[in-house]
Amino acid sequence: MNAHASFDFLRSQVIQSLDIEVFEYKHRKTGALHYHIAANRDENVFLVAFRTVPEDSSGVAHILEHTALCGSERFPVRDPFFMMTRRSLNTFMNAFTSSDWTAYPFASQNRKDFFNLLDVYLDATFFSRLDPLDFAQEGHRVEFEKADDPSTPLVYKGVVFNEMKGAMSSPSSVLWQTLTRYLFPETTYHHNSGGEPACIPDLTYEQLLDFYKSHYHPTNAVFMTFGDIPVEVLQEKMHEQALSRFEASPITLSVPDEKRYFSPVRIEEAYACDEADLSEHTHHVLGWLLPKSIDTEALMEGHLLSRVLLDNSSSPLRAALESSGLGSGPSPLCGLEDSNREMSFMCGIEGSEVEKASEFEALVFDTLQRVVDEGVDLRMVEAQLHQLELSQREITGDGYPFGLQLILAGLSSAIHRGDPLAAINIDPILETLREKIQDPQYIPSLIKRWLLDNPHRVRVTLRPDDKISSLKDAAEKETLALKKSQLTPEEIQAVIDQAHALEARQQQVDDDSVLPCVTLDDVPLDLKLPESQSLPLPQLDATWYSAGTNGLIYQQVIIDLPALTDDELELLPLYSHCLTELGRGELDYRANQALQSEVAGSFSAHVSIRGLPDNEQDVKAFMVMSGKALQVKQQELLSLMQDTLVNARFDELPRIREIVAQQRTRREQSITGRGHSYAMMAACAGMSPAARLAHLNSGLASIKSVKSLDKRLDDDSALSALGASLQKLHGKITLSPRRFLLVAEEEHLATVQSSLDAIWANVPSSQDFTPFALPATRSSVKQLWLTSTQVNFCAMAFPTVTGQHADAAALTVLGDFLRNGYLHRAIREKGGAYGAGAGQDNGDAVFRFFSYRDPRIEGTLDDFINARDWLLTAEHDPKKLEEAILGVISSIDKPGSPAGEAKQAYHASLFGRTPELRREFRKRILSVTLEDLKRVAGEWLTLDQASIAVVTNLKNSESLSETFDRIEI
Repeated sequence: MNAHASFDFLRSQVIQSLDIEVFEYKHRKTGALHYHIAANRDENVFLVAFRTVPEDSSGVAHILEHTALCGSERFPVRDPFFMMTRRSLNTFMNAFTSSDWTAYPFASQNRKDFFNLLDVYLDATFFSRLDPLDFAQEGHRVEFEKADDPSTPLVYKGVVFNEMKGAMSSPSSVLWQTLTRYLFPETTYHHNSGGEPACIPDLTYEQLLDFYKSHYHPTNAVFMTFGDIPVEVLQEKMHEQALSRFEASPITLSVPDEKRYFSPVRIEEAYACDEADLSEHTHHVLGWLLPKSIDTEALMEGHLLSRVLLDNSSSPLRAALESSGLGSGPSPLCGLEDSNREMSFMCGIEGSEVEKASEFEALVFDTLQRVVDEGVDLRMVEAQLHQLELSQREITGDGYPFGLQLILAGLSSAIHRGDPLAAINIDPILETLREKIQDPQYIPSLIKRWLLDNPHRVRVTLRPDDKISSLKDAAEKETLALKKSQLTPEEIQAVIDQAHALEARQQQVDDDSVLPCVTLDDVPLDLKLPESQSLPLPQLDATWYSAGTNGLIYQQVIIDLPALTDDELELLPLYSHCLTELGRGELDYRANQALQSEVAGSFSAHVSIRGLPDNEQDVKAFMVMSGKALQVKQQELLSLMQDTLVNARFDELPRIREIVAQQRTRREQSITGRGHSYAMMAACAGMSPAARLAHLNSGLASIKSVKSLDKRLDDDSALSALGASLQKLHGKITLSPRRFLLVAEEEHLATVQSSLDAIWANVPSSQDFTPFALPATRSSVKQLWLTSTQVNFCAMAFPTVTGQHADAAALTVLGDFLRNGYLHRAIREKGGAYGAGAGQDNGDAVFRFFSYRDPRIEGTLDDFINARDWLLTAEHDPKKLEEAILGVISSIDKPGSPAGEAKQAYHASLFGRTPELRREFRKRILSVTLEDLKRVAGEWLTLDQASIAVVTNLKNSESLSETFDRIEI
C-alpha cells in the first residue's frame, strides 16, 4: 500500500480469518508509529494513544484526558469535544485513560464527518490550550460552599474528583487498586491512574502542564486506523496538521520490569460499607505476576490457561470457588489481566469472612496441585482453544465498532513496543497451541511454572468497615478547614474570583463556527436495514437473515411467554439465568457446561418484554434462548438448544443456591456503575407495565428481593420449594408457542434449514395457550434509595407517548436538545457531576432526566425543571436544533455487527416496530421544528406529573424533604 512521503512503510500482513490487511508505518521525522487496518468497510476508525506513566495517584493522566478536550489552538472554544458530539454523525467518540496509556478514538461512516473529527482530535491532543479554568472544572478546585461567602466552609469540586469518588465507592474497584498496589510495588501500576479522591487535590496545574509536555508528543504516540480510506490520505492529514511541527523527542517513556518478590505477600485492608450487617461482605483474592504481555505466545497461553481453570462451572478452579462454602461465589477479579506490560492472573471469592483467608488460599493451591497431579481432559482444553478461535473469527461491533475492537486488541502490544500485528492475528499461535495441548503435561506445566512455583504472588483480604465513610468525610473536612484557616485575605479573594471566572466561562457562548460540522444535507436519505426471509417449514415459524458472519451461525429460539402469576413473574430473571447454567437430562450442570463450551461460543437465555408501538400498556413478552457457533457446529448447537428446552432440570438445589448467592453479590456491587440506570428504572416504574416489571426484576427492587431470597434459602425447605417452582415455570414455558431466528452466510441456508426441521419439527407445544399480559399502570413516585455510595444518581421521569404518536419524534429530539443546550453546562460543568442527560423512551412512553456520579441532589433536580423553563423562555439558534436532530439520526443509523443488525431488526418487528414504522419515524425526526420542541415540553413535562428517584447515601438524604420515601437497598 502506498504511504505518504513523510512515512516509511515497514511491513504488512493479511489476516484472512478477519478479511483485513494490517500495515505498519513509521513517521520519518518524529518516529511515531502508524498501524493501518485496511478493510472493505465504510465505518472508518481513528485512534491516537500516548504512553502515560503516572508516578502517583493524583489522577494526572485522567485529568489531562479531560482537559485536553477543552479547547485547542485551531479550535479555541471552551468545549470542542462535546460540541463535536452534536455536530457530527459519529458512530463512536470518546477518550480512555488506562493504567499506562491514554487514547482518543472516534469512528464515522461519513467521510466528511470523519475528516472533521480528525481535524479536531489531532489539534486537541497535540496543541491543547489547557486553560487553568478547565483544569479547575475538570480536575479539582476549592470553592466556598456559598461561592461569595467566605464564612462558609471550603468544599472540593471537579468532574474527575466526583467521578473517582463514585468509582472508588465500588468494592471491586477498591479491591483491584489494592491488589495492584501490592502486586506492582515499584512501577506505574502501583498507582491509581484514574486518581484517588484523597490524592487528586494534590495535583497542581504546573504538574499537569509538565506531564502534557513530556507525554503528549508524537515520538511517544501510536496511531491506529481502520477502514477503506487510503492510508496516504490519512497520513497526509496526520503529517500536515500535527506531526510536521515536531522533532523527535529525546524522552523515551516505557514501563520497566517490575521488581520480583522472593516470597508471597499477604495483606488485609478495609473498604467502606455502610450496611447494617457486615457479615459475608469480605473479599479474598490471589494475584500472580506473569510474563510480559508482548510475548504473544505467552499471552495466548495465559488466555488458554485462564479459560481452562475459570471459564465455566466445569472448570476446576471455578468449580472449587463456587462450591467451597467459603463465600457467596467467585470474585469479579478472576482471570487474566493482559493490558499491562507484565500480565497477571487472579482468582478470588466474595461474600466471605476475614478468618477464611487461609482456607481460601489452601483451597486454591490444593485445586491447582490436583490439576497438576491428575491432568486436564484433552476435550476440555480443545473446547477452550475452540473458544479462542471463535473470538478471533467473530465479526463484532454491537458495542464498540468492529474496527475499534481490532485496534484495541493490538493497542497494548503497540504501547509496550511489542508486535500488534501478532496480537491481532492469533491464527498462527492457535495452530501452535493445538500441537502443544496434545502433550498431557502442557497445562500442568504452565500451572506449576506460573502459579504453584511463582513466589511473586499477593493475597489480599478486603473486609467491610462501616466507619470508613464517616472517617473519610471527617478527614476531608478537616483538611479543608485547615486549608481555609491558612488562607490570606488575598487567597480568599482568589478563591472567590476563580469561582466567578469559572462561572463566567461556563456561561460564555463560543463562536462554534470555527468548528467543522456536517449538516442535514449530509444525512443519508434512507435507513439501511437487513432483509429477512421466512423458511418454508410447515411445522416451524423460522426466519433467516443472510449476513457476512465469517463462518459463524447465530441461532435463537424465541418462546411466547404464557400468562404468569405474580410469583412466577418474580422468578423470571432467576429462571432465565438457571436455564443454561443447570444440568439437562442425565448431565449435571458441570458436564452440561463442559459440553456447551465444546459446541457454542455463547449460550444464554433472557426475557424480553416491551409495550406495543401504539400502546405502552399493552405488552408482548418472550423468552429468548441464544447461541452462536462455528458453522461446522450448527447442528450440535440446534440439538443443544432443543435438549435444553425439553430436558432442563431444576433439581440441582445446591447449584441453585450458589446462583442466587452470586446474583445477590453481583447486583449489590453493580450500583456504583449503573446507579443512573437504576434511578431511571425506579422513577419510571409506575409509567407502564413493562417499566414496572423491569424495576422489579432488574432494577433496585430486584436487589432488595434477591437479598431477601438469599436469606430465605438458608432454610432447606425454602430451597426445595424454589426448585419446584422453577420446574413448574419451565413446564409452562416449554409448551408455549415458539419461533426461530437464524443468521449466517447465504451458502449455509439449505444445510441449516434441513437441520432445523429434523431437530425441532416434532418437539411438541400446547394448543391450550393463554398469552402473557400485565395490568395497566400510570403512577409516580418520590423515592430515595439508600446505599453505600459517595456520590448521587438522580432521575426524574414524565409520562409521555409511544413511538407512533405524533409527538414522539419531537420528544426524542428534545432529549438531545436539552442535554446539549442546558443540562451539560448546568449539571456537569457547573454542578460537577460526571454526566447528565435526558431522553424519550418510546417503548415505555416516558421522558427521563438523569445525572451520573453527581455531588448534588436538590440542585440537580431543580436543573431538570430549569431545563424545561430555559427551552420555553430563551431564544434558540435553529442550528442547535439541527445538531440535536443529527445526534438522534446518528444513533438511529449507528451500525452494528452483521449478526447484531439482523437480530435487532427481527426483534423490533417482533414487537410491532416494522421496517416501515422505523423508516417513517426517522423521517419524522428530520422534520422536527423548534416550535414542536416547545409545544411537547410544555404539554408533557409538567411538574405535577414528575416522578423522582435518587440513589444516595443516608447522610445525603438527611437534608432532603420528608416527602421522599426512603428505601434501604
